Amino acid sequence: MKVSLGPVLFFWSKQKIYDYYEQMLQTPVDIIYLGETVCSKRRELSTAEWLELGKHLAASGKEVLLSSMALLMAESEVSTLRTICNNSSLRVEANDLSAVQLLSEKKLPFVCGPSTNIYNGRTLQVMQRKGAFRWVMPVELSGACLKSILQQAQTLGFSDDIETEVFSYGHLPLAYSARCFTARHRNLPKDDCQFKCLDYPEGIEVKSQEQQQLFNLNGIQTQSAYVYNLLGQVAEMKAMGVDIVRVSPREQGTEEIINRFKAAQNEVLNEIPLNDDMCNGYWYAKPGMDYIAG
Repeated sequence: MKVSLGPVLFFWSKQKIYDYYEQMLQTPVDIIYLGETVCSKRRELSTAEWLELGKHLAASGKEVLLSSMALLMAESEVSTLRTICNNSSLRVEANDLSAVQLLSEKKLPFVCGPSTNIYNGRTLQVMQRKGAFRWVMPVELSGACLKSILQQAQTLGFSDDIETEVFSYGHLPLAYSARCFTARHRNLPKDDCQFKCLDYPEGIEVKSQEQQQLFNLNGIQTQSAYVYNLLGQVAEMKAMGVDIVRVSPREQGTEEIINRFKAAQNEVLNEIPLNDDMCNGYWYAKPGMDYIAG
């Protein structure tokens, strides 16, 4: 079982990105996903610079992939996607079906990201036949649903041909919109957002009128307010046949989180202290913001 580091979902400065990944090279993380998956206006690093960073990280022995965007809304974004899919250096995590189509036409192996919405074994088989060598379970699915999909894959005879990855720590990416909520929060139009996402390196917390945490706004992306934490479910996932657990980058403490998940895979469970902002309800088919002790 491996630990992966998902793409940075927030908007950070170029230097902060470079410094962050230099730190990640010192951790036991096995797989690193790079690139912009949320908003094409976040151009601190160009596609060419992401590729160069990926080659640098891959030289250390890590598996490195380039992730595509989850929501395409302009021809310029499609053009960037083509550049990503045509690169000869890194394999790609496809986060929408246009990426799947481009990569399958080229007969290139790829990862189906969590936003490709795979909900049953038959759909997973279609993706595997198109070239997927790994898939990331949609974040809202339960452990029981995942077990069912993996059993279907075994029955259909392709379970050994595709790896399974589960988003296991971080703010859950729940939805994408054509509207930028960060710009709206600052009373700015989306086309003149002034890159205000840089002011919120871990998003904008949204509370109800009763002051309950509801969401985390990240540009056009709506995330869970609570941090999803499946550390206590690592043994269950391992027994189920999950190959990789994904940690989503956070501004502080990512190294410690990676170390905890690595230890849990070796059955050394050092529980991340439970704060009020943790959740795992989806895993148990409960409301996502719930936390159920494993």
